[in-house]
Amino acid sequence: FDLLSPARAWCQAAAQKLPGGIGSKLCGRLVVEKKKTAIIYLLPALDGDLKTMTFLQEVVDILLAYITESFDRETKVIDFHYPNELLQRNNWELQDEPETLDDILISCRATLKYAIKTAHPRYFNQLSTGLDMVGLAADWLTSTANTNMFTYEVAPVFVLLEYVTLKKMREIIGWEDGRGDGIFSPGGAISNMYAMLLARFKMFPEVKEKGMSSVPRLAAFTSEHSHFSIKKGAAALGIGTESVICIKADESGKMIPADLERKILEAKQKGFVPFFVSATAGTTVYGAFDPLIAISDICKKYQVWFHVDGAWGGSLIMSRMHKWKLDGVERSVLKLTWNPHKMMAVPLQCSALLVREEGLMQNCNQMHACYLFQQDKHYDLSYDTGDKALQCGRHVDIFKLWLMWRAKGTIGFEAQIDKCLELSEYLYNKIKDREGYEMVFNGKPQHTNVCFWYLPPGMRYMEDKEEKKKRLHKVSICPHHVSFTRNKMAVL
Repeated sequence: FDLLSPARAWCQAAAQKLPGGIGSKLCGRLVVEKKKTAIIYLLPALDGDLKTMTFLQEVVDILLAYITESFDRETKVIDFHYPNELLQRNNWELQDEPETLDDILISCRATLKYAIKTAHPRYFNQLSTGLDMVGLAADWLTSTANTNMFTYEVAPVFVLLEYVTLKKMREIIGWEDGRGDGIFSPGGAISNMYAMLLARFKMFPEVKEKGMSSVPRLAAFTSEHSHFSIKKGAAALGIGTESVICIKADESGKMIPADLERKILEAKQKGFVPFFVSATAGTTVYGAFDPLIAISDICKKYQVWFHVDGAWGGSLIMSRMHKWKLDGVERSVLKLTWNPHKMMAVPLQCSALLVREEGLMQNCNQMHACYLFQQDKHYDLSYDTGDKALQCGRHVDIFKLWLMWRAKGTIGFEAQIDKCLELSEYLYNKIKDREGYEMVFNGKPQHTNVCFWYLPPGMRYMEDKEEKKKRLHKVSICPHHVSFTRNKMAVL
């Protein structure tokens, strides 16, 4: 498949017949010129279809070999090298001159050679893992379509699929007739920032034009076990991290409603205006579910917007066996963050922002860009979703979820989620009374997170609890955290 071989052979023969190294110089130049043209043999070049099919088939062969290897328990999860070693091991630098297609294929192989095999049965890491074949196929199709989600005219099918899927998700939550709004965003952190943005706009719409100087000092509230994105969102929106007040959690990691009410009253006495409470359905470490009904009642009492960060645990609402853990989510005044790329094992990235109030996102974010969102189009303009999003260019994240939902059905996702929680309970029962292990908190895991300490033999019978804790933290910086995603374990 080396398109330069004939050119090299001719040049080498010619170079031997010319004096003074002239042939070698000419040969080098001719090969470079030939090399420059290698990429233009592919489509949209005239008659480039065969060469394109050959090249892409080579790429597919590389991908299929990698997928097969990823599921092989006898292979490495990663061929690990430190950053400086990996930089030296391959030439990753960008060059002025184009590479041949053979070189491009070598780069593809090298990239996968040093990548972490997230589909590997022994890959134990973050809260997204595994590789779903239908989701992968959908991702390939999405990249082939290569379009933008901002208007119906450039992404008609994808826009409709987003509309259909978001409506289905709102129905599952329990919002009447699936009414409301929503969008897919680049991850749960951005979805949570959207929540804070919308809450601020709902209470103080003038902030959109006049900025933070036009509003009083705001206060947001979230559990001490909540995701860092709540504070990051406050920093990005100019509210400030000091305005995010952390609420105490109980031993199992659940927010304590009484402490929330106490701190809302304290903030009001200090001149703050409470505007936003973020409860968590499935905290990152403990997998805890905050008591949503009690929190909702407090938010209603003090007229504070109630948001549920269900990025990790929101998918449990699809399980008839476990959805009770999200009781009260239907009361969320503002919205719910739900990441299908976690418990539902949709390929990264896939994060849904579900908003209860129709029109709120549009009013908050629209800028009326007439060159893009013309008002005289011959279709329902509500399908032009770009003006309600912070982004202009928006990746198609919906097709992976939609196609997997078609392949599995709701009952398939439910079975997958139930199996993951069954496995976490199995692990809990195996280690809770085993010598050398100590659970971080008493009781069964609430989600797929199983949190425990490993105790070295010399520490197992220490009576001084403070000294034991001090030594334990030298052995392990944080408790072992095991999560089950798509029928396998993931360890943090």
